[in-house]
Amino acid sequence: MRRAHVRTLLLEEAPILPLTPRRRAVLKSLAHDLKPVLQIGKGGLTPAAVDAVRDALAARELIKVKVLDAAPEPARAAGEALVAELGDAQLVQVIGRTLVLYRRHPDRPRIELPD
Repeated sequence: MRRAHVRTLLLEEAPILPLTPRRRAVLKSLAHDLKPVLQIGKGGLTPAAVDAVRDALAARELIKVKVLDAAPEPARAAGEALVAELGDAQLVQVIGRTLVLYRRHPDRPRIELPD
């Protein structure tokens, strides 16, 4: 089995915890000091941007993405499209043109969410 295929299977098996208000508050507080790792510009949500978000979420569980003024779609629509494209990520919040995305690492979760 190829390594990428094994990685895909592991990501599909990781349970997606629903974001309760308490969990969302914890994630918002952790995201406060983060800098955006990606900017979505006038090209919109390209496959390269989706891949960059996927890679960033593999390295970190919580990221910020900035949607520039020149982007063809509003920030909330871009966030929902990213979540739909990734499948296992969750949109924590949208503040202005900044998105906060969360995906629990399947093997080594670093962020402990309350029950």
